[in-house]
Amino acid sequence: MKESDEKKLWPTIEQINDARKAYAVIEPRDLFYRIARELINLIKENKTSITLPEAIASLLQTWNRAYYRFNRFTDGHFNEIKELLIKRKDLLRTENYEHFTDKDIEDTFLEFENVLGPVGAAKCLHLLVPSFFPIWDRVIAGKYGFPLGIKGSNYIAYRCFLEHTKVQREQLKNQFAGQDILKAIDEYNYVTFSLPEKRKTWEKEARASAGSRGPRVK
Repeated sequence: MKESDEKKLWPTIEQINDARKAYAVIEPRDLFYRIARELINLIKENKTSITLPEAIASLLQTWNRAYYRFNRFTDGHFNEIKELLIKRKDLLRTENYEHFTDKDIEDTFLEFENVLGPVGAAKCLHLLVPSFFPIWDRVIAGKYGFPLGIKGSNYIAYRCFLEHTKVQREQLKNQFAGQDILKAIDEYNYVTFSLPEKRKTWEKEARASAGSRGPRVK
C-alpha cells in the first residue's frame, strides 16, 4: 500500500469534518438512517407501535439496496430478520458490548451475515449498537485491507476492521465534539473511498448507455 493510501486510513479531525460536510450534500439517504435511529430509540423506550424488525427492514431496503437488487425482500426474509433480532435482543442492552471477546464479535457478525450479507450485517449491527459496531461496504473493506469474500466468510475480517476503528476512535475522541464518532468515520470512508468508485461506475454506465443509442441522425 502506498504511504498516501495508508494515511487515508488514519484521518485527522479536519478530514473527518470536511468529509461530513460533503456527505451531507451528496447523500440524501442519510435521512433514512436518522429515522431508523430515532425509531430504535423509541422502541427501546416502548413509545411506538413500530417493531424493531420493521425499523431495521425499512432502513435496509433503502440503505442496502444493492444487496436487494439480487436478493428479493420476501416475507420469508423478513421473518429471518425477525427471528434473528429476537434471538439477539441482548444487543440492545448496551452495557454488554464492551465485554465482547473476539469470538463474541465474530460469532455475532456471522449470525447477521448469514441473513443479511456482509454489508447489511454491519449496517444492522451498527443500528443496534451505534457506538461499537462500525459500518463498511465492499469498497471500504477492500481499502482497509479486508476484501470481502462470499457470504458467511467475513467474520474475521469484520472483527479486524472493528479493531482498526477502535484505534481511530481513540485517536479522535478528544477532538470530536459529537457522540456518533463511528458514523462520522463511516461518512469519511464513504466520501473518500466509496464515492469515487461509484462515480467511475456511473460514468461507465453513462458511456455505455450513450453508445447503445448509437449516433444521432441529422
